[in-house]
Amino acid sequence: MDKLKQYWVAEELERALGDPENPDSTMSFKRVIEIDESEEFPHQEIEWLYNWKLQHHYIPVNCGGEFTSFEEFVAFVRVLCRRDQTIGIAFTTMFWSFITWMAGTEEQKQKLATYIKDEHGTMCLGYSEKEHGADLIGGDLTATKVPGGYLLNGEKWPINRATISGVSYILAKTDQEDGGARGLSLFMVEKSRLDPANYYNLPKILTHGIRASDMSGIGFKDCFVPEDMLIKGEGAGLEVALKGFQITRTLCAAFSHGAADTALRTTLKFAINRVIYNKTVFDIPQPRKILVDAFLDLLICDCETIGAARGFHVIPGQFSVWAAVVKYFVTVQLETMINNISSVLGSRFYMREEHDWGIFQKVLRDNSIISVFDGSTTVNLHALILQFRQLTKHRSRRNSAKMEGIKSRLEIIFSLEKQLPTFEPEKLEITGRGADDALQGLEIALEQLKDLKTDNLNTKVLEQITALTECVIAEVNAHDEQIANSAFEFGHNQSPELFEIAKNYCALHAAAACVHMWIYNREILGEFFAGGEWLVLCLNRLLQPFGHSQKVDQLYWEKVTQEMLKLYNENKVFSIVPFQLAQTQKQENKTNASSELQHA
Repeated sequence: MDKLKQYWVAEELERALGDPENPDSTMSFKRVIEIDESEEFPHQEIEWLYNWKLQHHYIPVNCGGEFTSFEEFVAFVRVLCRRDQTIGIAFTTMFWSFITWMAGTEEQKQKLATYIKDEHGTMCLGYSEKEHGADLIGGDLTATKVPGGYLLNGEKWPINRATISGVSYILAKTDQEDGGARGLSLFMVEKSRLDPANYYNLPKILTHGIRASDMSGIGFKDCFVPEDMLIKGEGAGLEVALKGFQITRTLCAAFSHGAADTALRTTLKFAINRVIYNKTVFDIPQPRKILVDAFLDLLICDCETIGAARGFHVIPGQFSVWAAVVKYFVTVQLETMINNISSVLGSRFYMREEHDWGIFQKVLRDNSIISVFDGSTTVNLHALILQFRQLTKHRSRRNSAKMEGIKSRLEIIFSLEKQLPTFEPEKLEITGRGADDALQGLEIALEQLKDLKTDNLNTKVLEQITALTECVIAEVNAHDEQIANSAFEFGHNQSPELFEIAKNYCALHAAAACVHMWIYNREILGEFFAGGEWLVLCLNRLLQPFGHSQKVDQLYWEKVTQEMLKLYNENKVFSIVPFQLAQTQKQENKTNASSELQHA
């Protein structure tokens, strides 16, 4: 674990922010609840992050920043969002800068890098409209060509950070007659260069969660924007927008992980300390089972999210599939998990002050938007459905040469010690052409399982992991057969049954990610991870709806329970990579007392 330097920034940020349970810490639970109640944008906290220079990690090295990998990125965004999703999301709207890093000119890249680093600026995304929602092609905002640039007319709404951001990515119709994909263009609109008389911001929207966010909109009336604000050229807007979504949809999972960690941590704290019926809540079997299931959900989603974060650097061309899977599966799974553990808190989950300043009810409200951001569950499942035919054909045409390629890529993606290549955003594709290494490499994983030596491994555990992996393969085969023999429905007229098939595909993808992650990291992620009991329980959990499960020894549950308690007591993140969180007051007192003894 100490060798995995991609988690160092997250740990440093943790130390700097301090324990969120300490009211005096930056972004403490007490403080973020006060911000939420006021519904005022957290300028002071955002400025703290700029002064810490976190913005440098949103800018690629070749553009003068310190961004190294999406795996590192996910870890530090998780650190932010375990304190407050409002602040985490507000600051991380900066990840829309990847549109410029991906498709901008060198001049646009340098200008944006300077704006972010030196001017403490950020950007927002103006794609949706009040009358058209996610129907990007149906938008009404126009950009009419005039000498030296374009005139923008229309409104974009709702937009996070629309009013405060200095740069807005605006999707506009540049070809009124086309009416299709090539009629849209994308502009990196710099407000400082606009005539204030020709644009306006729409009022703040009152929201159920992330109440202190700048959720508003922007409008234009014959607003001139110079030609150098155009991204990639006329007609390229929708293509760039869809590729940008592949990045942001995947990274939204980090928001969910941070929230889920806090939800589990604060609920576990309550369960351990609350005495009822002459025993703690945690000693009662049903609440205990709910909490352990929540921990398993976090481990499952960790394997999927970390695998995808690394996958960007290895197989960017497959992310029309991977991004849709992560955005649907992880955000929905963790949203459900947070709802499930609310029952352990009883009435306190609904109170705004009673337990840990009411952080749970805030997490519950805030996190419910993540599955909607950057494409709802329906949008992401639809994106998968459109590729099912290609995915099935591609899998049926695999040969030994293709399998060798998949094997070498899987090793780099899932082995956390492996150096990742530099992310090449220009290699993102609108469709993955049927490739999905995670599922299409399952037979490779099965062979690796069969070749594993059991010197330091419980034979029964390995047998169960192998049998469950065979069940995953059987379900993937059944999926392919179902798609191959079905009448495919195009457009937006897919049957509800197809959406259920897409949900199943996501669950199988997560199961594959868990298996690959275990195979490649048994030597480096500690005894609990290597033992594999957690993996048996995770695969059982994922395969249960398919009618598959292995009978497991109670000892498996006990091992997972003890690991969860160990991470809680040591104040480490609930993760397959349990990096250190900020010291609690109790830990600090213990450290200080130890230091005093040494100097006595």
